[in-house]
Amino acid sequence: MLENSKKSVSFVHLRVHSEYSIVDGLIKINDLVDGVIKLKQPAVALTDLSNLFGALKFYKYSRSRGIKPVIGCDVWLSNDEDKSKPHRILILVRNNAGYLNLCNLITKSYLTNQTDGRVEIRKEWLVSQEGLIILSGGIHGDVGHALRSGRKDLALSLIKQWKFMFPDSYYIEIQRSGLSEEEEYIQLVVPISSDENIPIVATHPVEFLEKSHFKSHEVRVCIADGKHLTDVNKNHFFTEKQYLLSSEEMIDLFADIPSALSNSIEIAKRCNINLQIGKPMLPNFEVRDDISLEFYLKQLSSSGLTKKLNSIYPESNDEFKSIYYERLDKECKTIIQMGFAGYFLIVQDFINWAKNNGVPVGPGRGSGAGSLVAYSLGITDLDPIKYDLLFERFLNPERVSMPDFDIDFCPDNRDRVIDYVKNKYGSDSVSQIVTFGTFGAKAVIRDVGRVLGLPYSLCDSLSKLIPFNPVDQWSLERVINSEPSFKSRYNQEEEVKNLVDLAMPLEGLVRNVGMHAGGVLIAPGKLTDFCPLYCQPGQETSIVSQFDKDDVELAGLVKFDFLGLRNLTVLDWAVRYVRSFNKDEKDFDLANLELDDKLTYNLLCNGNTTAVFQLESKGMKDLLKRLKPNTFEDIIAVLALYRPGPLESGMVNDFVNRKHGLSTINYFHPILESILKSTYGVIVYQEQVMLISQVVGGYSLGGADLLRRAMGKKDPEEMSRHRVLFEKGAVNKGYSPHLAIKLFDLMEKFAGYGFNKSHSAAYALIAYQTAWLKAHYPSEFFAASMSSDMDDTDKIKVLFNDAKNNSIDILPPDINLSNFRFEPINSHSIRYGLGAIKGVGKSAIEEIVKIRELAGNFKSLFDFCYRASKIINRRSIESLVKSGAFDSLDPNRAFLFSSLDIAINAADQKQRNRNQSSLFDSAEEAVVDVSIKDSVINWDLHKKLIEEKSALGYYFSDHLFNCWGKEIRRAMPKKLIDVEPHAKAQFICGVLVSIRSVITRRGKIVIALLDDATKQLEVAIYAEIYSEYRDFLKEDNLIAIKGIVSKDDYSGNIRIVAEKVLDLQAIRILMAKSLVLHIKDNVIDTASIRSIIEKHNSYINNKESLVSIFVFYENNVKKFSCKVKLGDRWMVVITDNLLSELKNLIGSDFIDIVY
Repeated sequence: MLENSKKSVSFVHLRVHSEYSIVDGLIKINDLVDGVIKLKQPAVALTDLSNLFGALKFYKYSRSRGIKPVIGCDVWLSNDEDKSKPHRILILVRNNAGYLNLCNLITKSYLTNQTDGRVEIRKEWLVSQEGLIILSGGIHGDVGHALRSGRKDLALSLIKQWKFMFPDSYYIEIQRSGLSEEEEYIQLVVPISSDENIPIVATHPVEFLEKSHFKSHEVRVCIADGKHLTDVNKNHFFTEKQYLLSSEEMIDLFADIPSALSNSIEIAKRCNINLQIGKPMLPNFEVRDDISLEFYLKQLSSSGLTKKLNSIYPESNDEFKSIYYERLDKECKTIIQMGFAGYFLIVQDFINWAKNNGVPVGPGRGSGAGSLVAYSLGITDLDPIKYDLLFERFLNPERVSMPDFDIDFCPDNRDRVIDYVKNKYGSDSVSQIVTFGTFGAKAVIRDVGRVLGLPYSLCDSLSKLIPFNPVDQWSLERVINSEPSFKSRYNQEEEVKNLVDLAMPLEGLVRNVGMHAGGVLIAPGKLTDFCPLYCQPGQETSIVSQFDKDDVELAGLVKFDFLGLRNLTVLDWAVRYVRSFNKDEKDFDLANLELDDKLTYNLLCNGNTTAVFQLESKGMKDLLKRLKPNTFEDIIAVLALYRPGPLESGMVNDFVNRKHGLSTINYFHPILESILKSTYGVIVYQEQVMLISQVVGGYSLGGADLLRRAMGKKDPEEMSRHRVLFEKGAVNKGYSPHLAIKLFDLMEKFAGYGFNKSHSAAYALIAYQTAWLKAHYPSEFFAASMSSDMDDTDKIKVLFNDAKNNSIDILPPDINLSNFRFEPINSHSIRYGLGAIKGVGKSAIEEIVKIRELAGNFKSLFDFCYRASKIINRRSIESLVKSGAFDSLDPNRAFLFSSLDIAINAADQKQRNRNQSSLFDSAEEAVVDVSIKDSVINWDLHKKLIEEKSALGYYFSDHLFNCWGKEIRRAMPKKLIDVEPHAKAQFICGVLVSIRSVITRRGKIVIALLDDATKQLEVAIYAEIYSEYRDFLKEDNLIAIKGIVSKDDYSGNIRIVAEKVLDLQAIRILMAKSLVLHIKDNVIDTASIRSIIEKHNSYINNKESLVSIFVFYENNVKKFSCKVKLGDRWMVVITDNLLSELKNLIGSDFIDIVY
């Protein structure tokens, strides 16, 4: 540390921005400290702009590396003379009191004084603030600004004010960072400093670590400001000298003012904080004065367990109950001994408040479901003894750490629970937690490319070459080394190399500030006694800590996870629908479900699990169909098994084969049968490793948890120690050394794949409940599921198709019958929710429903516009028309759409003339002339579906394939549902629903999903084929695939590998034989037909693509018909344009393409 340094020290950096200065900082905390060590400087300050985001990370890492941390902040100081030009000062912390004062100052600036995106401190707030050192801010401070504007008297007055406020803790700050104004300022301020006996200190405004990073720094500033690097108006406050200078470089800069350097040392010596980190401080949970927290915990959990046992096991005997009470007593003793009685009481309090106030709460999450105390208190809803869940997996008395319940709430009501906590503990003691978004490899390429003004196509193509893996994210360095295409462009294209080189120093840096998804802090007093607070401009009610989830724990705060789980909303709404629409189910409750329902397990075995919690992916459906679960334990296991490790290891196949008797079940020893029976002898759960360690190895369950952790970390030294302990313990219990080593090796092998059974069991319960509802009340289930995903049209589309597959009819949106949400009508039909129509807001829909309920159904488009025009705009009405919501009033959507302006204007006029006699009072139909209505032809099927998709996000009233189905079935009669494996290539066709790419050992493969209204099939398209036909492969295009059809050995599904791709035009050219025009009676305009054909005649240019035209003439009056082939000069290429013009002339029903 600084005080103990024997060598002569000449300078300490007191002004440094890290990456947490989100607009301009380029230095990571660890790199800063390591850089200071490299420069042999014993201390350094972290002074990010307007925040303390990185303060604790900096404090902890600096001390661990033997560097003295100086905590401070670069702040804006309000300027009442010109509010648009605030000043800057630097605040450093002298001691713990100063640290708390700075936390309060920064918090106050965010909560009360945000201006134009800045947070400002007012000078009067600094009065009587002990423990702080103030640096004047150089040319950007109030003194600097006064001197540079020629107001020396003002500067002197300001200096005296500061000196009075901080008698021995105010310093005049000077810099030589390369800005032109700095030298003039130094010449003016140094004499004043001497005259006023104010010490002067040299700082260097560090923004980046190395000189070579200057351009990357400029890029970062441009990203934040939304400017291009070449913009003449971009920020010019920074210079290439703002890197971490060595002491020698600073001595050279300030050779004429050496005291300015030595004062940096003196300031660093004066800054001594000693933060108590890592000791959790629980909030106070109030109980009666005559009882303790510990007594109340035991009393509450005991009474809770008694209620549960009497309710769930009413006929159980005392021996059975004693098992529960003995474990409860043991858990209570451990909780009390570890000092966590208050924690359990706090959690049960807000959970039970939520349950008693209509907020859906999950049955548990994570290892907390293994606690019987938690079950008894109502924190969890799963009996841990029944499912062999272990308390020590959650709270280990042999490894003291804070318990951590993760609680799932319905997202719509989560904030109500947080408000309850605020009311109970005080709003100044509760906040949520900050998160920091960072520059990922893909995003930083796009961001830097935009700043450089590079073409979007270049940046997009580069970004797409970076593999995406959320678990194992790729860095730019890794991409350069491992991706040949990216490496080639980096080495060969100067633009690309420059872009990547500038992006690399930015990668991984903090890019933005957000709110943690679930973390809530409850402090035992004011939060600012532990950490500063932050809020976005204009969001003073959404307060978060300035420390992230790791640092709040270092600060002594306890984090409670209030997580939002949308499936709980679905369950809640579905239950409400069941109670509302079924007279016999007024008291229906999911908590009363038996877990052995045959209908539910049939649904699971068939893989009919779209929208079933945790079971809806394609891979999971395939596994369910193979596994055929028939017990709740099977559901628990499948959630634990469907992960990369078990799937890749062969463990899943072994499990499936053992369940179905295709492989022998081996328990290794009779005593292990009870532990491994539910998983057919396969070690699936971490709890099984712990139980084997206890039963065979003689470990306590706490010790077994330590062994489990050691196995997960794969520490050779630790594993060697445990191997000896396990063998010794097994021998002492009478087992052979051979069995002990065999079991230890087996546990070690599976420990890396083992999953937390407590979490799996809790989530299996939600999975079972959603599956049960889908099996028994599909209308209610789908209505709830679709209502919960109304903002996601892709999900709505999936649910719409799945509902149809489950024989549920989705009735179209109706302006007179639909409400905001989807609603069940009966056991087999659902009414579409208006909230799922794009461009129509929730408040507008609620008002429409209210108007309808008060004054009756809408009678016409005009009536709707008249009654609802004040709350809904034209674009929203368009969406309603396109969706079919007005079809019950008039099925001609084309007419409704074309008359919209007239209806809106007429409604407007009637509103204005409401108190006067008006033609509208008696004849609403007069809004649009009947002759006009008759002349408006309704949209054809394709137009209708395209407009539906624009409003709903997908094709609702019909299948897009049917726009071409009649024609295409003549060319390719085989339906997708009838496709079977064959050695020869086959043609299949359908609408391209979606397209995605996957990386396999053979390289990139594109997976195209085809749909022909009979079935959906996936087609694998290798890169070389895709590149040849990529122009055809667009969503919603009709395409044909020629390829080999086979059966996938793993899933049993049909598998197709494409050899050739055709679009509709190519199908016609390849397969069409002739074009037939049907002409009835005497209605024939030969001149017009001749004109159309001549216009599209391509005899010379496309001879091989030409087809003959036949005219089939039929005269019903004279009972005469004939078929005439037109001459070769009338041959044509069949195109969409040709067909469109012919259809307009003679009608679509009178044109046939012969294949």
